[in-house]
Amino acid sequence: MLTVILILLPLLLSLIIIAIRREKAIRQFALAGSLIEFGVAVAAFIQYKTSCHCNLLFTADWLSTLGVSLKFGMDGISLLMVMLTTFLVPVIILASFRHSYHRPAAFYSLILLMEMALTGVFVSFDGLVFYIFWELALIPAYFICAVWGGNDRIRITFKFFIYTFTGSLFMLVALLYLYFKTPLPHSFDFQWLYAATLTPVEQTWIFGAFFLAFAIKIPIFPLHTWQPDTYSGAPAAGSMLLAGIMLKMGIYGMIRWMIPVCHEAVQQYASVAIILAITGIVYASVIAIRQSDMKRLVAYSSIAHVGLIAAGVFALTPNAMEGAVIQMVSHGINIVGLFIVIDIIEQRTGTRTIGSLGGIAVKAPRLAIVFMIILLGSIALPLTNGFIGEFLLLLGLFEYSMVFAAIAGLTIIFSAVYMLWMYQRTMLGKTNETTEKISDLSWSEMAVFVPLVIMIIWIGLFPGLFLDVALPDVMQVLNYIK
Repeated sequence: MLTVILILLPLLLSLIIIAIRREKAIRQFALAGSLIEFGVAVAAFIQYKTSCHCNLLFTADWLSTLGVSLKFGMDGISLLMVMLTTFLVPVIILASFRHSYHRPAAFYSLILLMEMALTGVFVSFDGLVFYIFWELALIPAYFICAVWGGNDRIRITFKFFIYTFTGSLFMLVALLYLYFKTPLPHSFDFQWLYAATLTPVEQTWIFGAFFLAFAIKIPIFPLHTWQPDTYSGAPAAGSMLLAGIMLKMGIYGMIRWMIPVCHEAVQQYASVAIILAITGIVYASVIAIRQSDMKRLVAYSSIAHVGLIAAGVFALTPNAMEGAVIQMVSHGINIVGLFIVIDIIEQRTGTRTIGSLGGIAVKAPRLAIVFMIILLGSIALPLTNGFIGEFLLLLGLFEYSMVFAAIAGLTIIFSAVYMLWMYQRTMLGKTNETTEKISDLSWSEMAVFVPLVIMIIWIGLFPGLFLDVALPDVMQVLNYIK
C-alpha cells in the first residue's frame, strides 16, 4: 500500500496546489507535501529492512483482457531510487524559495507532478504502466523548462523533447514486440516479459531499441547533444530535477529491463556500449575544462560521471553494478548541490561566468565551505559519497578490462582538474566589482545545504547501509547473465 501512496500523494498535492492563491502559501504547501512524501518513503525503507527485503507489492486489475495490471512494488534498487527522489524534491522546492516565479501554483504543481511520475517509473512492475509513467515524467519537465527557462528556451526545450520522445517510441515498439512473445495469455508483467522467448536476432533488435531510449535519457555519447543546452537554459529547479533524478531513469531502465530481457545481446554488445560510455567520459571532461560558464561546466561534468555509471552497468560484475546503484544516489545529491551553489552565485552577482568572479570566500565563507564539501564529493575524495561508488565502478571495470578501467579512471583526474579550477577562479583570490558586495548564506539557505552535506558525509562514512539494500537485487539481476 505504501507504494500506491507514494504515487497518489504527490498527484493529489499537485492538484490541490492549483487552487491556492497566495505565493507564500503555495511554497509552504509544496514543501510540506514533499516532506510528507519523504516520510512515507522512509516508512517504506524501514518496512523493507525489517521484513527481510519484502517487495512491498500491490496489484490491482486494470486492463486484464490485455494483460495489463497496476502492479507496483519496490526491490532494493528501486527503493534507493525512490528515496533519492523523495529526498531531493523537498531540497529543490526549498531552494526555489529564493525565486519569485510567475504563476507559482503551476510551477510547484509541475514539480510535484514530476515527482509522481518519477516515483511511478521506479515502482512499476508492469511494462505498459512503466512506459506510461516514463512518458508522464517528460511532460512537466518540458513545461518547467519551456515556461520558466532562459533565453532561447523554446528551441532548446523542443530539441530536448524530440530527442527523448523519439527514444521513448523505440522503447514502446520493443515493449509491444515483447508482449506478443510472452506465453498465452499475453501479459505486460515484468516476470512475463523477462520470460519471453527471443532468438539472438530478436534480442539484438530489442536491445537496440531499449539502448537508444535509455542512452538518450542518461545521456551517453553521441546522444548527449541535447543535454548541455537544456541544463544551462532550464531554471535552477528544472536543471536539478533533470540532472539529479530524471537521468537516473535511463540507468535504472538498463538494469531493470535490458539485462534481464536481452541478456545475450547485452553480453555481446557490452564492449561497444562501454566504449561509447568512456568516450563520453573523456570527451565531456575535455569540453568541461574549456568552459567559462559554471552551469555549462557542471552539465558536461554530469555527462562524464554518468558515462562511468553506464560503463559499470555493462561491465556486468557485482562490484560495478553495486557501484552503479550507489553512484546514482551520490551523483544526484552532488549535482543538485552544485546547481544550487551556482544559482546562488548567479542570483547575487548577476553572472555565472567564471572569469568574472573571484574572491567569494572572503565575503561568503559559509558558501565557500559548503561549495568545497559538495565539490569534494563530486571529485570522489575518500570518505565522501562519491568515493565508494567510483571505486566500485572502477574495480568492476578492471575485472572486465584493465584498459577500459584505465581510460574510465581519467574521469577522476579530469574532474579534479576542472572542478578545482572552477573553485579557485570563483572562490579564491581577490574580490572584484562583481563580487565585492556578495552576501553570505542566510540561515534559510543553510537549511537547504545541511541535508545534502549530511548525506555526502554519511554515505562516505557508512556506505554499507545502502549497499546492503541493493546487493541481493543486484545479484538477482546478474543471475540472468548466463
